[in-house]
Amino acid sequence: MVNTALARRSSPVSLRVIFGVLLGLLVLSFTLGTGAPAAHAASDVCVANAETACFNGTIKGVGAGVKLTIDGNGLNVVAETDKDGKWNAAVTTAGVYTITLDEKTLPAGVTLKGDAVQERDITLGFTKGAIFAVDGATGEGADNGQSQEQIAAEGFNWDRLAQQVVSGLRLGLLIALASIGLSLIYGTTGLSSFSHAEQVTLGGLLGYTFANVLGLNIFLTILIVVVLTGATGYLQDAFIWKPLRRKGLSLTQMIIVTIGLALAMQYTFQMFWGAKTIRIIKNNPETFTIGPVTLTFESIWAMGLSVIVLILVGLFLLKTRTGRATRAVSDNPALAAASGIDVDRIIRLVWVIATALAGLSGVMLGLVLNGINWQTGMQLLLLMFAAVTLGGLGTAFGALVGSLIIGMTVELANFVVPGDFKYATALVLLIIILLVRPQGIFGRKERIG
Repeated sequence: MVNTALARRSSPVSLRVIFGVLLGLLVLSFTLGTGAPAAHAASDVCVANAETACFNGTIKGVGAGVKLTIDGNGLNVVAETDKDGKWNAAVTTAGVYTITLDEKTLPAGVTLKGDAVQERDITLGFTKGAIFAVDGATGEGADNGQSQEQIAAEGFNWDRLAQQVVSGLRLGLLIALASIGLSLIYGTTGLSSFSHAEQVTLGGLLGYTFANVLGLNIFLTILIVVVLTGATGYLQDAFIWKPLRRKGLSLTQMIIVTIGLALAMQYTFQMFWGAKTIRIIKNNPETFTIGPVTLTFESIWAMGLSVIVLILVGLFLLKTRTGRATRAVSDNPALAAASGIDVDRIIRLVWVIATALAGLSGVMLGLVLNGINWQTGMQLLLLMFAAVTLGGLGTAFGALVGSLIIGMTVELANFVVPGDFKYATALVLLIIILLVRPQGIFGRKERIG
């Protein structure tokens, strides 16, 4: 009966397609890795990528010539508004920057409302806006001092499309590492763990500690981080989740516990690592360019490693006895227990695998973005839940496909929405999924009641 249930759960043809796509991505990763290093080319419009972060904004009605200085982390960049009052500036190092508007360059009769100096903390690959409101602006587009925060990166071109597609693929693979574990936890226990995102943050912060502070080799660092984060999953289940399951707590009560655990972990991160953005590797990453796409070497081997790990997880679930038992517990825990499977042991293993994968995702994310802070994982939580829901709750392969779709959607959304607002598109997609196909791509309808 268990085998029959598992046969219904996943189509062999679909799984072969997934593995074929993963193998193709792995080949693509190492093919791209042969590109020659190249310096980042300057552009009139800043586009955030693996080696660049962007500041931008609009000061309506002031016209061209208003100067702003972006200073910090050894960089000093001067930006200037265009005829529409729009400005943007590129920086190549993550961290805190001071943005100063030169009031002497404002048109006659125009005065600044508020402070002329603002601080922004930014990570490579992201865009942040700075608002400077003014009084007395009379130029085209003036709106009595009302200014908009960020503008979507201007204009469509094929080079930028290629860059965004590759960035979306990279983001999707990193989300998949974390969301597969989240999906396995839900499948075996029915629990939606809101603290899972903090395991991603923990992985990145531990990567900083071992690679940057202690100076260990990055690959040794990754191995240590995976072991330590996996151990946190073992301890969580041993001292929190298994005792709560035996007490018969409802899933709602346990979800509240995960929220409290997430908050506790966030405050712990701030206590030990602070609130600033920190870098896993001290040196600025080297980049290479192939055609219109620019990536760091860290990005390319992070993508390749992600593909390898995802393939290994898939083979574990499909080809090993323990993996098949895991899928059986995910499909029907009561039936799996009746068939002689030790459900508690499988759940313990799932927690270890899930937290280890999340820790690996955190290190990869910190390397790709060249920076990580106490809330990095929290910022990805919506994307992870959207990916799991899109693929089908409780299905590991569905989480993989959902992650790739979410990653691509988020990055391509930057064509039409400004800056970090692109992450809200995951919420829109999540709502559409729930309305159209609530069971997800690989899920199946179930009778309730």
